[in-house]
Amino acid sequence: MRGDGDLFETRAARGRAVHRGLCITILAGIVCVCVYRLGHIPQVGRYSWIAMLCAEAVLGLYWIISQSGRWAVVYRFPFKDKLSSRYGEKLPPVDVFVCTADPVLEPPSLVVNTVLSVMSYNYPSHKLSVYLSDDGGSQLTFYALFEASRFSKYWIPFSKKHNVEPRSPAIYFSRTIAVDDSSFAREWTHVKLLYEEMRGRIDSAAAKGSVLEHVRDQHKGFSEWNSKVEKQDHHSIVQILIDGWNPEATDVEGNSLPTLVYLSREKRPGWPHNFKAGSMNALIRVSSEISKAPIILNVDCDMYANDPDAIKDALCFFLDEKHGSQTCYVQYPQQYNNIVKNDIYGNQNFATNNIELSGLDGFGVALYVGTGCFHRRESLSGKKFSANHSIESGDVVDNIKDRSVVELEEAAKVLANCSYEKGTLWGKEMGLVYGCPVEDIVTGLSIQCRGWKPVYYNPSKHAFKGVAPTTLDVSLIQFTRWSEGMFQIFLSKYCPFILGRGKISFGGQMGYCIYLLWPVLSLPTLVYGVIPALALVRGVPLFPKVSSLWMATLAYVFTAKTAYSLAEDVAVGDTVKGWWYVQRMVVIRRMTAYLLALIETVMRMLGLSQSAFVLTAKVVDDEAEKRYKKGLIEFGSSSIMMIIIATVALLNLLALGWGAVKALCGATEVLWPQLAICGVWVLLNLPVYDAIFFRSDKGSMPLPATLKSLIMASTALLISFTKRVVIEL
Repeated sequence: MRGDGDLFETRAARGRAVHRGLCITILAGIVCVCVYRLGHIPQVGRYSWIAMLCAEAVLGLYWIISQSGRWAVVYRFPFKDKLSSRYGEKLPPVDVFVCTADPVLEPPSLVVNTVLSVMSYNYPSHKLSVYLSDDGGSQLTFYALFEASRFSKYWIPFSKKHNVEPRSPAIYFSRTIAVDDSSFAREWTHVKLLYEEMRGRIDSAAAKGSVLEHVRDQHKGFSEWNSKVEKQDHHSIVQILIDGWNPEATDVEGNSLPTLVYLSREKRPGWPHNFKAGSMNALIRVSSEISKAPIILNVDCDMYANDPDAIKDALCFFLDEKHGSQTCYVQYPQQYNNIVKNDIYGNQNFATNNIELSGLDGFGVALYVGTGCFHRRESLSGKKFSANHSIESGDVVDNIKDRSVVELEEAAKVLANCSYEKGTLWGKEMGLVYGCPVEDIVTGLSIQCRGWKPVYYNPSKHAFKGVAPTTLDVSLIQFTRWSEGMFQIFLSKYCPFILGRGKISFGGQMGYCIYLLWPVLSLPTLVYGVIPALALVRGVPLFPKVSSLWMATLAYVFTAKTAYSLAEDVAVGDTVKGWWYVQRMVVIRRMTAYLLALIETVMRMLGLSQSAFVLTAKVVDDEAEKRYKKGLIEFGSSSIMMIIIATVALLNLLALGWGAVKALCGATEVLWPQLAICGVWVLLNLPVYDAIFFRSDKGSMPLPATLKSLIMASTALLISFTKRVVIEL
């Protein structure tokens, strides 16, 4: 509903009654399955039966929790035209934070494309300040930003004049552009040449690992690297490369440029730096000294601005007269520019982005995911909500108080010292929360518990696009880190059912747990991947007879859940093949990443391990990229995760073969439900068998992993077969 003066509209999703009716029938089926399990515990195979009971109970409870993401789905629609007519030149300043941490894993040429894209927003330049936080303390990254500051004088007016999209030069110039206007063609060619020359200089410096001396003489900021600067041991570095409040800071057409600031906070041995959370908190303080914009956008260095009007869309939620004063942040979903159709790694997340996260928004919560998020500075800085909060208009000039660039830099450096936070509430009640690998999730939850309300906005035109993992290892490492951090939240004082009690809705608390409980799903998934196969070889039934009414109930639960999952995925833009690939990746993640996260969390609680931040590479080699585009999963490592995947796949293949032979031989005791389950596992693992038996490229399953998996699967089946023989004798 909306009024004539509202800047956005909220609409409930269609089909709620149908979905809720289906949920009731599935819930009844889950209860019946558990009743059957409890009332029919056998003597033979007792422990396998109990394991299946526990697995089904956990999966049933998780399904109930997951419905919080589908029960009250809402969609948001901002009216940026109305915003412009109402506020005109009185729009508030915006600070943009870009974070990078390693010039090797996150190449400087990649980082500056993100910076250039956010500098080019369709927004008054004198109200825009861009900050790059370099946790690697790299002179190469600073040099890249210096080059970008000079190129921006050409890129920003060109992109705004011709309404270029996307605003990342690398992405824009990589596409074929139809050019009819000769004057535009000349300008396009000129700017492209300037970009390629800039990128060549940046990549050349990165390859050499140093910046040429004559280049260092072109900006005073390079003198910061005259003293000892190592990644984990260096002083604070703050350099204002473009002072946007200076009338002389203009592009080639005489228009003002955004303020551009480089920050590398101080790091010293023995001082905790708190990873990305520490970087963000330093940015909050440093920006408050220079621009102090009431709205903050933070993006990862590999996520460029895809929609040049995204700022205005977000401001509709902050400046709405009725609900805007309580809005703490506007979270956009993560989207990617390097994904092929029917992505084999399930990165696209159609149902999650279009339904699940919108369902949480229906309960008044939204997950802060660490990138693509617009924040109200007050809420991010630890303040509690009160009705008198407002967003003021203005620009950078209002905050600098006639101080020089050098004075601002020196004052800001103090705020970035590693000792600054000692004895303060930073990392506790102010800024991002410390002590958790997924500081973004727990920070968002803490903000909401202070009375603020977030917004989840998923526009049809993607606001940001990044780089998705295109190898299995990188994808699973990411999910291991995420799921470990989220499970730690569930087991801590920040658990939504503890911290959020009486502060956010019960549906919102459940919604958070859809993600916080990922590691718990590893055990029931492994039970279903291993126990039915072993019991099939042993000849031990784990399910009702096919003709039984109980079997019909169990089959209905499985069929209804699967059909609904497929229907909702296709309804929001996925394909049947894409949905199937997602199911495969969900199973793989549960067996590997979630399992390792569960083990790591338990070990950490016992004091046997400590959490560590793992940065994943944003680039892959050309051969791996080609295999990804062909739809070939990259198995090329002998990690424990690959061994688990191959072991479960081989176990089910061998068990299916055994059961098929028995069926062909006319055996009456063939256990058809378990045979069907093995068949589903085999279908899911077809790419695994291809990687083991047929592929010879570098992405195939390594021989050591194959041999270990074959030994483990064969041993398990041999033990099961031996037990069967003993029982029969």
